[in-house]
Amino acid sequence: MPYRVGIDLGGTKTEVIVLDGSGRVLLRERRPTPRGDYRSSLELIRALAHEADRVTGVPHPVGVGIPGSESPATGLIRNANSTWLNGRPLRADLEETLGRPVRLANDANCFALSEAMDGAGRGAESVFGVIAGTGTGAGIVIGGKVRTGANRIAGEWGHNPFPWPEPHELPGPACYCGRHGCLETWLSGPGLAADHRRTTGTDLTAEAIAARAAAGDPDCRATLDRHAGRMARGLAHVINILDPEIIVLGGGLSNLAHLYDEVPKRWGSWIFSDVVRTRLLPPLHGDSSGVRGAAWLWNE
Repeated sequence: MPYRVGIDLGGTKTEVIVLDGSGRVLLRERRPTPRGDYRSSLELIRALAHEADRVTGVPHPVGVGIPGSESPATGLIRNANSTWLNGRPLRADLEETLGRPVRLANDANCFALSEAMDGAGRGAESVFGVIAGTGTGAGIVIGGKVRTGANRIAGEWGHNPFPWPEPHELPGPACYCGRHGCLETWLSGPGLAADHRRTTGTDLTAEAIAARAAAGDPDCRATLDRHAGRMARGLAHVINILDPEIIVLGGGLSNLAHLYDEVPKRWGSWIFSDVVRTRLLPPLHGDSSGVRGAAWLWNE
């Protein structure tokens, strides 16, 4: 396949990319997502696909990353925080709108696939790709293929209970999914900010906490330290079950450089092994990994 075309349908922006056979970027363009408008979202994807056609010369199959998943029972979208997609036959509608085959995947799966194919996890047999930003999710790639599972929920790490909680961490913060103490409520950017607010009474964003910690603020440093310890517990749970060679962090919190030293120093206390060879790495492709992974869905 001489070209691969990917589109990332995000909550605030929608992006298209065209890769050549070697993975070189020939086109990358972003446009604002028409929030709350399903039909306009379809039209935007059609416009971006036509931009890709100008580069490739002929229409190509398209991979699309979405913030949700397709039900294997109904073909309808579910669990999307871009709620106007939920309950819609998105893949069927896109194939009709674009007049070509479409493959859909969760955006975390796309991120993991991108980093496994030609990113930080290149050459590894197994890669666990984490997105820690507004929410917390993950994707699993083994042997260059995304593992979606029987229910297409493989990698839904963020909505599992936080492991090995201390007494003061119970029952955990309320999660939008209706439960308490999900990993997302501790490890996401808003989760980090909420922990700082509960502890200090000061309302700061995750970015502001990181900046103040770098400037020497002891409260902000303590918040980042607690977060690193919780990330270590969360990822230790993954290593005990999946035992990946590489874990790649994505999302806004992947920019917290201390995580790559502090988390591996700590996770051994909870990993059921005498040695831990799993490596924790930052993404090679940064915020373009999601859309690159959508293009790699057509890796046949």
